[in-house]
Amino acid sequence: MSRAPEFIALSDAAARAVSGANSRHAALIEDAFGVLVETPGGGVALSGDAKGRAHAKKVVQAIADRADQGLEIAEADVRVAIGAARTGSGGAPGGLPSGRRGPVAPKTATQATYLQAMTKCELVFGLGPAGTGKTFLAVAHGAGMLLRGEIDRLIVSRPAVEAGERLGFLPGDLTEKVDPYMAPVWEALTDILGGDQLRRRREKGEIEVAPIAFLRGRTLSHAFVIVDEAQNATRMQMKMVLTRLGEGSRMVVTGDPTQIDLPNRADSGLAHAVGLLEGVKGVEVTRFSAQDVVRHPLVERIVRAYEADSGRGA
Repeated sequence: MSRAPEFIALSDAAARAVSGANSRHAALIEDAFGVLVETPGGGVALSGDAKGRAHAKKVVQAIADRADQGLEIAEADVRVAIGAARTGSGGAPGGLPSGRRGPVAPKTATQATYLQAMTKCELVFGLGPAGTGKTFLAVAHGAGMLLRGEIDRLIVSRPAVEAGERLGFLPGDLTEKVDPYMAPVWEALTDILGGDQLRRRREKGEIEVAPIAFLRGRTLSHAFVIVDEAQNATRMQMKMVLTRLGEGSRMVVTGDPTQIDLPNRADSGLAHAVGLLEGVKGVEVTRFSAQDVVRHPLVERIVRAYEADSGRGA
């Protein structure tokens, strides 16, 4: 005997968010739980077995809550809500701050695993393709620690391969020489902290962004250190930066081993370091894949196409 649909009253904005453009969000929920999602007006109607409807209702309510806060709802948000409903998990680990587009939260299961690793391990490697949130989530986690007073400094470094780590020939002071290579990092920090707070904390020395070469000879204590684009760090640079860790510090190393810009790809220190350190106490490795891409949906398809081409030995 068929059961009458369960109706959930929602605001118009929330109902539209649950449906999504061309009913895409509703289709994701239907596929995940074997239910029928309809928006007859004034809310959402769910048809299906009790278990499927219960899971789908959690997703609908999670989406509706975000929509009623005025936040944009992307497919990635729907997918993470589906994952949370399946596992019974709740919000984001690690006490992440809010960005300009609302609270920062993991959008895939791998992102959630990555954030958990950052809360429990002194050294975390985040490996995978562009668009998976490796750098942004690391910056968000570090910014959250800084805002809570758990660290004194947030330090973000990346190899300036384009300048061969020899920046002296560029015009201007150190900041003017470095900033062009650090634009993605500044964008993430601005998104999370806002321009005014970022400027104040940078002036106080609480936030530092610099090429790897400028970390040589230093001990980084009571800091959260992010090494970005680490596939372009040489083995010697990687060893140098990993051994900068001081008392009360943590480090996250991010990169895509398939996107090496060094003249000799074998010089890359990222895969070498992971091979040496994976399994060592206090070290965690999180590997992202194309399904974790949270940029434009086309980026995931591009990554998959390149992965397939690589698999053919091209």
